[in-house]
Amino acid sequence: MTIHAALLQAVRLLEDGGIAAPRLTAEVLLAHAAGQPRVYLHAHPERELTEVEWLHFGRYLHQRLQGKPTQYITGRQEFYGREFRVTPDVLIPRPETEHVVEAALPRLRLGMRFLDVGCGSGALAVTLQLETGAEAWACDISAPAVAVAAGNAQRLGASVRTVVCDLMEAMAQASMDLIVSNPPYVPITQREGLQREVRDWEPRVALFAGQTGFEIYDRIVAGAPRVLRRGGWLVMELGFGCSDYVGRLLGGWSDTRIEPDLAGIPRVIAARAGR
Repeated sequence: MTIHAALLQAVRLLEDGGIAAPRLTAEVLLAHAAGQPRVYLHAHPERELTEVEWLHFGRYLHQRLQGKPTQYITGRQEFYGREFRVTPDVLIPRPETEHVVEAALPRLRLGMRFLDVGCGSGALAVTLQLETGAEAWACDISAPAVAVAAGNAQRLGASVRTVVCDLMEAMAQASMDLIVSNPPYVPITQREGLQREVRDWEPRVALFAGQTGFEIYDRIVAGAPRVLRRGGWLVMELGFGCSDYVGRLLGGWSDTRIEPDLAGIPRVIAARAGR
């Protein structure tokens, strides 16, 4: 079976299975099976697959057809120009979360200390540490997630201290200049309406906040003033339809700003502690 023929067959299977972006998915999975970049597939379409490569490719296709996200099959996801390792213990980093980085960067500099609350893969903590040189801390209630974050930091050369704790409970008073978070914000009542790739594969603790979807926002906004130094910033990703509620939560803060994503949807909220 040549690379060209394998891709054609895989695309048909993925199309019949209702998988989005079947051509891209087939290329990513075949490149992973062959241990090569995607461009290699285009440069060598007539190369015969080895038996091992064909077996791996078939297994990956079966997993994807069962709903397993491509990122969990390959164990990789790009974020802010860097490749992060991901496992089913962590939420897959989304492009929308890069807006949190963009909002935090002007408010963070060398010599400051920041905390990534609910760090998951460590995408925010690692990216901001490498971009600014600031002292980075990352915490998550999931020990396996913290292990993934620590591994990403080490592999990408970022200096990030990691802690297993519930939100900010282990952090000292007035210890941070900035807090960033992409918190869980999906109401548990919306579980059945999610794509199966999200509903059945991504970690519940990173997705669901409770009955309303606002529960973790409530706790972060209530707890952040203890951890932040006076004038410190809180920067959080906003779920769809959350901006009004979270904006009211931050009514006692100063310099509150909501920033949209490229589609014009409110995506990030930033506010300063104290007046």
